[in-house]
Formats: sequence, C-alpha cells, structure tokens
Amino acid sequence: MKLGKRTASSAMLQNSFDRRATVVGAIQGGVGILLAGRLTWLAVAQNEKYQLLAESNRVNLSLIPPRRGWILDRNGLPLASNKADFRVDVIPDRLGDEKKTIATLTELLDLDDVKVRDLTDKLDKARGFAPVEVASGLDWDRFAAVSVRLPDLPGVVTQRGFSRFYPTGPCVGHLIGYVGAASREEWEAEGKKPLLITPGFKIGKDGLEKSFDLELRGEPGARRVEVTSSGKIVRDLDTRDDVPGKPVKLTIDGRLQDYASRRIGLESAAVVVIDCKTGGILTLASMPSFDPNSFADGIGRIEWKMLNDDDHIPLLNKAVRGLYPPGSTMKPMASLALQLAGVDPEERVSCPGGYRLGSRFFRCDAVHGSVDMRTAIEKSCNTYYWSMSHRVGYDAIAPIARLLGLGQEYDLPGTNQRYGTIPDAAWKMKKFGQEWSAADSLNASIGQGYVLASPLQLAVMTSRIASGKDLQPTMLFDKLGKPAPDLPFTPEQLQVVHDGMFRVVNGAGTAGRSRIDINGIKMAGKTGTAQVQTMVSRGIHGDWKSRDHALFVCYAPADNPLYAMAVVVEHGTFGARAAAPIAKDVMTYLFDPETALETLHSLESQWGGTAQQRLDRKYAAYSAQYGANGPEVTGTEAVEDDTKNETEERPVESVSVEEPEEKASPSPEPPAPRATPSAAAGNTPAQAGPAPASSPSPAPTASPVPPGVGPAPRP
Repeated sequence: MKLGKRTASSAMLQNSFDRRATVVGAIQGGVGILLAGRLTWLAVAQNEKYQLLAESNRVNLSLIPPRRGWILDRNGLPLASNKADFRVDVIPDRLGDEKKTIATLTELLDLDDVKVRDLTDKLDKARGFAPVEVASGLDWDRFAAVSVRLPDLPGVVTQRGFSRFYPTGPCVGHLIGYVGAASREEWEAEGKKPLLITPGFKIGKDGLEKSFDLELRGEPGARRVEVTSSGKIVRDLDTRDDVPGKPVKLTIDGRLQDYASRRIGLESAAVVVIDCKTGGILTLASMPSFDPNSFADGIGRIEWKMLNDDDHIPLLNKAVRGLYPPGSTMKPMASLALQLAGVDPEERVSCPGGYRLGSRFFRCDAVHGSVDMRTAIEKSCNTYYWSMSHRVGYDAIAPIARLLGLGQEYDLPGTNQRYGTIPDAAWKMKKFGQEWSAADSLNASIGQGYVLASPLQLAVMTSRIASGKDLQPTMLFDKLGKPAPDLPFTPEQLQVVHDGMFRVVNGAGTAGRSRIDINGIKMAGKTGTAQVQTMVSRGIHGDWKSRDHALFVCYAPADNPLYAMAVVVEHGTFGARAAAPIAKDVMTYLFDPETALETLHSLESQWGGTAQQRLDRKYAAYSAQYGANGPEVTGTEAVEDDTKNETEERPVESVSVEEPEEKASPSPEPPAPRATPSAAAGNTPAQAGPAPASSPSPAPTASPVPPGVGPAPRP
C-alpha cells in the first residue's frame, strides 16, 4: 500500500454502513409517521368533510322554485295564478359549444327563426349562472326529447314546475305588472342568493308583482337525487316541498276590470271605477296594453317593434300616469268652490256666446242665455264659470280642487303615479317667473290652461262629490272599512251639483245619448272635451294626434251613489261621443251584466275580436313581415315615458268646447298653439319597455276565467 493513503478496515466499513442505514431508516420512519398522521387526520378529523364531498359526488341537491302567491280580486277570483309548466333553460357559464347547443335545441324543440334570434340576443346579454329561457309551455314529447339528451348538452336544464299565468292577459297588464328572471344586479343586491339563479324562479318586475314580491315569493323546496359520475339520475332520495307565497287580495272586481278593458276597444283610453262607500278601486284599466303572459323572460325583437311602433303607447299606464286637461269635468268641483266663496247658486248670468276680458273675447260653445249654477253644469256654459271665477278669484277654486283629489298622489302599491298640476299664482311664479293673470284664472276655472289631471284623480274627485266624503282610494282589500270623514260642504251645496250632473245625462245636457234606466237606476255625470292643439281643425277633423281628448265623469245610482267613474279617451274628439258611451256600458255592467255583455260582444265582432285576439293577430302579422330582422331590443325594464310631469308650454287662451251637437265653434281670435302635455296624448313615443318574452304564449283553457268575460282561446 502506498504512503499517504488510509487503509479502511472492515470495522470502519461496518460503522459507515450502520450510520447510513440509521439516517435512511430515520427518514423512512419520519415519512411513515407523517403519512400515518396525515391518514389519521383525514380519517378522523376530516371525516365529516370528505364524507360530504363524497356524498356530493353521488348525490345532487337542487332547489325547487316556490310557487308564487296568487293575486286575487275582491271576490276571490285569480288575477294572477300559476299553471303547471314544462320548460327548458340554459345556464350561460355552463355552455360548451354554444352554436352547437342552440342548433340541437332548435331541432329538438322546433324553434323558428324569430325564437332562435331572440334566444341568441338573450345569451349575448346574459352573464354568469342566471338561467335564460329557451322555451316554456312545452308538451311532454318535446320536453322528453331534450331530457334524454341532457348528457350531451352541458348547460341545458329541463324544469318541471309552475309558471305565472294571467287569466285575462292584457286586461291586467298595467294593473298587475309581470315577472321575470332576476338580473345580475338584482342577484347581487340580494346577497347572491342561490334561489335567484335557480332555473324557473321569477321575481316581480313591475306593478303589484314587484310591490308585493317578497310576500308572493314563498319558500323554496329541495330535491336530493342519486346520480352517476356523468350526472345521470339513478333514483330520488328525498324531497322537501316548497312553501307557496302568500296571496294578495285586492279591491279590484276582476270581471269588471276585464269588461272595462275590453270595452275600450280600439281607443287609447283609461277607465277608473271607485266604490263610493269605501273608496276601494274596482277598476283601474288602461288600454291598449301588453300581455304579461309573454313578458316573463325578456321581450323579443318582433314584440318590441310591435309595441314601440304603436302610437297609442301600450307601455304607458294611462290611468295613473296619463295627464290631461280635465276640461269641463272640473265644473262640478268649481261649482262647490263658488258656493263656498259665497256665490248664490240661484244667481243668473247672461251668456251671449262668450265672455269679454279686456280686449279679448273668450268664445263659449253656444248662446245659452240666462243660466244659474245648475243650468251652467247641465249646458256646460263656460261664460258662467268665467264670470264667477273672475268675481271670486281663482284662489278660491284651486284649494277645493286639491281637496277633492286633483294634483294629489295616493298610497296605492304598484303604481308609479304622476301628480298633475293644479296651478296658482305661486306655482306660475316659481315655474315661469311670471305673474298670474286674469286670463289664467278663466282658463283654469274650466279645466284648461295649465291644469292637468290623471284619470285616477278625476275618479277620486267624482267619488268625493258623489258621496260628500273624503274618500281615500285603496287597492288592498284588508284596508277597507275605515269610515271617511265628511267634506266641508253642506247637503244643500252638494245637492246643487248633483242636480246639475243629473240633468247633464237625464235632462237637456251634453250626455243625453248615454243615459241609463235599469230598474229605476239612473246615472249622473259630466262630459269634458279638452283641447290638444288650437291651430288645427277641431272635432273629428285632422290627424289623430291633433284631435281633442274626450272625458266623462259620472256616478250611479244618482239618488244613492254606489259607484263613481272617470273615462278619458285620448284624441276622442268629444266627451259625449267617445267617453260617455264607454262609461254607460261599464255602468250598465255593474247593474245588468247580461245586457252589457251583449253590447260588448256585438262591438268586438266589429273590432276583430277580443283585446287578446287582436294582439295575437298583430303579433302574427309583424312576425310574418319582419321575421328575425326586427330591431334590437333597447331600454330598461321599467315602463316609463320621457315626458315631464307638467307641461312647459304656455297654455292655450281659448277653452274646451262642449256641445250637444258635438260640433266645435272656432274662436274668432286663434290663440298660440300648445303642445300635448303628456306622453299619453300620443306625441311622445314610449322609451323603455319591460323585458318580455319573444311571443305571446297560449293560455290553457282549464284555468279559471270570469264567465262570459274572459278572453277567448288563443290560436
């Protein structure tokens, strides 16, 4: 052995081996201890967690959307109910090949081009896990055809449950509102609740559906099923039933609501009926309207165009948001104000055919001769009210107008009301920076000039005049029963106005053609014709938007008022010609339904069917004309118009015309033109539509419908 090198003995080699073996053994032992500890941790401490994870791979837990509570009328008939439904939805974030999935669904569900285009639009705007409806109201064969293909269609969900159903369709569109899938903003605002993105679950979007959404929702159920690794259901394990939402009962009379809505016919109008004993609203009708049955999952291109093209503005609730000059319907109110100001109702005023104020001559509609207050109401003599209002001042009239309900907003859920305008000197100074003039008083005293009111306000005014009570309108049945206080009018003062309104219909007044006599029951009322534009031919001449608004307020029975009503027909030319006949038939229905229905069916045969049938026919025509090429849907979910609450135009300085012959007399001094004050007047298009479905959906004939009034079966 060479010098400098160490000789290794066998003992040294053995020691080296032992050390290495000890290190390796220690490492192996440590690893073993770690593995054993980890296994112990997983098996003992984490047992429940992994047991749940394993169970979730084997068991699928899903929420069952609750059935919405019904909305009932005063007699317990459904205005909004539920129907059994087979539907197909898609979850955007779970879709694989979107184009392939849509093509497959198109084939399985036999979707036309319009529905495919609408589905594509919805998916383009959808985000996250919020479901998008593909089709609803499916028959079993088509539903089953999709169900068996689910493993090949990721993101597609089939649902058996209940959907919202409105038995009378467009007749309750504005009153009840509609439902729809929750938007991303709504989902986030409610803390990202899983229920809101559960396929088939809907929330209230407008009207009463939105106001009472939390009460109507109910509590969801749950379903546990055993599934394979691919998601195929093996068997049901457990089901917890949903808890339906609470019902909401209204003061509305469903049959009367349906009748009034259909009786409006082809007009753009509103009808409001109030119970004179309780203040309960029996009817709040605005037509034309939309079908809330088709508004569940976003409006399609064709329906959007159809509604947006209609100059009658079907997306505006004219009963509470339409504002109109009330015209001569304010004269009964003005008569009460004049009496409170000390005017003797027996005092007579000579009407030579108008009234001179300074150098201006305001033309009345006729030469009425000598008239007292009762005759002034009966003949609708403007000269009488100009003379008296000039004497006592308009400041004596405006407070009574507010006392009787004009210019007010009421505590009514589901309504987005507009105040209207009861002007005075302070209002004009604030609005225009101008002093109030005597001409302003003359105009305002007969419901023209700056004065604007809604049909609801006119109905409240009429109910208070008829009853002498400070009735507060309500739509909730459980709020009835509280007695209303008396108004500050004596029975003698009220009787003067009642006599005049009775003679309007039953004497030589302006609404003689609309009188009723049902077993001795008679109606009292007042016509009104409100100017829209003055530099065009009045009456029936000129284009539709240039014609005057027609108004009529009334109550019956005349000797013991039970019902008060206001009817406003946009551009109806004359109150006696357009509004009073509608009021006559609606009032007749309250006391003699069979006769009223015969009249309605005869008229609908001339109009082309019920409101629902005409709407369906119009949609079919638009679909045939435009196919899938309609304009893209824009706007928001709220139904609004872009008009202001009060006109900013100077008022006309001539007045409404009221004649039994229904022929207007032109003013010798044409005043400055005035723009129509509200979107309801037809000059402003609807800006934003709700988010309805692509086309109207058929209504099942088995659902409860008021007998003799409900819509006919849809094609």
